[in-house]
Amino acid sequence: MGQIDRKIGETRPVIRQLDEGAINRIAAGEVVERPASAVKELVENAIDAGATRISVDVADGGKTLIRVTDDGCGMAPDDLPLALSRHATSKIDGSDLLNIHSFGFRGEALPSLGAVGRLTITSRAAGFDAATIRVAGGQSEAVKPAALRAGTVVELRDLFYATPARLKFLRSDRAEAQAIADVVRRLAMAEPGIGFTLRDVSGGGEGREVFRADAEQGDLFGALGARLARVMGGDFIENALRIDATREGLHLLGYAGLPTFSRGAAVAQYLFVNGRPVRDRMLTGALRAAYMDVLARDRHPMAALFIDCEPTLVDVNVHPAKSEVRFRDPGLARGLIVSALRHALAEEGHRASTTVATATLGAMRPEPAAATPRIYQMDRPSQAARRAAWVAQTPGFGDLTASFSARVEEAAPQDSLPEALPLGAARAQVHQNYIIAQTETGIVIVDQHAAHERLVYEKLKAQMAGTGVAAQALLIPEIVDLSDSDRARLLDAAGDLARMGLGIEAFGPGAVAVRETPAILGEIDAKALVRDILDELADQGETTGVQARIEAILSRVACHGSVRSGRRLRAEEMNALLREMEATPHSGQCNHGRPTYVELRLSDIERLFGRT
Repeated sequence: MGQIDRKIGETRPVIRQLDEGAINRIAAGEVVERPASAVKELVENAIDAGATRISVDVADGGKTLIRVTDDGCGMAPDDLPLALSRHATSKIDGSDLLNIHSFGFRGEALPSLGAVGRLTITSRAAGFDAATIRVAGGQSEAVKPAALRAGTVVELRDLFYATPARLKFLRSDRAEAQAIADVVRRLAMAEPGIGFTLRDVSGGGEGREVFRADAEQGDLFGALGARLARVMGGDFIENALRIDATREGLHLLGYAGLPTFSRGAAVAQYLFVNGRPVRDRMLTGALRAAYMDVLARDRHPMAALFIDCEPTLVDVNVHPAKSEVRFRDPGLARGLIVSALRHALAEEGHRASTTVATATLGAMRPEPAAATPRIYQMDRPSQAARRAAWVAQTPGFGDLTASFSARVEEAAPQDSLPEALPLGAARAQVHQNYIIAQTETGIVIVDQHAAHERLVYEKLKAQMAGTGVAAQALLIPEIVDLSDSDRARLLDAAGDLARMGLGIEAFGPGAVAVRETPAILGEIDAKALVRDILDELADQGETTGVQARIEAILSRVACHGSVRSGRRLRAEEMNALLREMEATPHSGQCNHGRPTYVELRLSDIERLFGRT
């Protein structure tokens, strides 16, 4: 092995003060990672300026042009040179770095952008004439008069021309443009009262409108819901739960999708703290934990959640890009998200997403249309006529051969049919697995095995919550050697683990003894379990591994103890299953997050047959 060259010369290195241009280029590496970072900083400045309309124009993925136009308060001519000075800001006075009510406060964005690109700022404040200033590669020109009615226009051209090595690390124009669109959408979600427009002007001209969201009106939830529908799609709001919870100074509001309205990747999870879009592992871990019991591991919930609190309860000065935050009490924020989401999911009971019915209807393909349109000789019959016809035809179904897979029950007296209930009245069992129920507005198809599996699972969980998790004492305690930090972290969580049936206590320096394990898990590798718990504690600050394993066992028990596919059910059994589903939380999806029933409206069914 050759000798390592540590780049230490024979002469003593000299400490020198870097010039302002080098300092700004170094700072730009932290603040401006890519064109999307520049857009984020400029749009946040526009929001802080009180803008009601913000327009963003980009060309070539933001590499050659980024232009942000707003109608905010603007700047006076004498303020323009100061705005390009490092650590100059109007957001704070520097006396209290924890009491921050604005997006920006570090005073680094504009000088950093001017150090690595060609920056032009044109602005006009009320009572002043418009003025403009240009800076390229850190070299600033004099302030000049300009023409502008109000607000500010910031134009950044040739990003990273002064540091060409950075250009090699940028992705394709399309990828950078997508990142810019994601930034604008996130900021638009946080500010529903502001209108946003994003255009791609590559090649010149008016360009192509990529995104547009006009300012929303109405109350908080109304405006937020309308903006989220614009950004995330109308299906999200239709299949989302409204979240509104408060705990010890933290206020959580927003929307979270139903378990059956989930995604295959965590790409539709948006978290905000005091209106600031953040990417925080602790918060995303809390979101995952809230859905742990209703989603499979390969599915991810959709959510847009906003945490508001006093600025002194959260530190946003953790990273120059301000995309990470640190709560004074992380456990409080995590607990608020988990409890609020679980409570909202439990309150929804048997509700499943409407997209399940849409997918079902989409899977139905009508026969090819004839050359001439069909002509129907009668209008749609009345509800009473349909019921009378159904009762009259009921005896005929008893004469069908055994090869017919559906079994229709005798009709009950008309006044006792529970069609007004959410899941209606059972009418038939198809293929000995699917229950067909009639409601006032359509039909419901229930997977009897999946539905009963969830009902049994919820009963088992309730029983365990009431009696606790039975612990099994080990004949010979398992000794696990740990570092001092891991040992301390594990012992801090010993109380929570004991409630889940895992008994851990200190065993001299650098070790713990596992004396009890959850009885329902049977024989387990205690050392591997402890290692998994430590990894989860280090990653999320809280462990749910033991609970997840126990609930996985309960889920398997529920699967084997539920109504099996192929079992024939009597009419009273089918109706009893429907009524229990209506009264049980989470019954709209099975233990793996799949829907337990599909609801089809009569109007949709009639459309399939051309009766509309």
